[in-house]
Amino acid sequence: MSVAQDLWQANQDLAIACFNNAFVQGIYSGTLPRHKFAYYVGQDAFFLESFARAYSIAAAKAPTWEGFGTFHDLAGGVLSELRLHQSYAQSWQVDLTQISPGAATRRYTDFLLATAWSQDTSVTTAAMLPCMKLYAYLGQQLARPAIPEHDYTDWIKTYSSPEFDDLAQQLAVLAEQAPRTAAVDAAYRYAMECERDFFQAAWDIEAET
Repeated sequence: MSVAQDLWQANQDLAIACFNNAFVQGIYSGTLPRHKFAYYVGQDAFFLESFARAYSIAAAKAPTWEGFGTFHDLAGGVLSELRLHQSYAQSWQVDLTQISPGAATRRYTDFLLATAWSQDTSVTTAAMLPCMKLYAYLGQQLARPAIPEHDYTDWIKTYSSPEFDDLAQQLAVLAEQAPRTAAVDAAYRYAMECERDFFQAAWDIEAET
């Protein structure tokens, strides 16, 4: 079993918790309240900007030219994802320039950037793997047996697509090129906890009155 697969299996409890979260299930059924998704769109856009920066930091620290190129390619994938969020923001009337990160968002982005700056690329890769793998997993699960048609169809299409899965696989390949350490395991686990809390924070947000 590869490092990425082993880490994923070791954290199945958190993957299942994310899948069963009311926010994710609301996306699947199309019943998620609009204000919760609008909040998520803004928070995720803020998160993705930090994710792209972490990729760029990792690229600069990559010990091989191959790793440098892969991290840059992945940063480009995040920029494409951000364009999707900009489209969402227009549709859902979210002003991305006015977003203030919530506590769960800030916890996650601070962790990613601190890891990218202070750790070697093996730990940074482990910290970033959960987001990519988890979203591919959620998209593929929500697309079974067929992608439902409702307000959140594009979200499911994006994360269930072969193109997104390819990006996740590129990062998984990088995980094989460095030693498995306690720091790698801890970073992966912490990121998975951040993913769970990120969805829960979006579910918990109340509508403005």
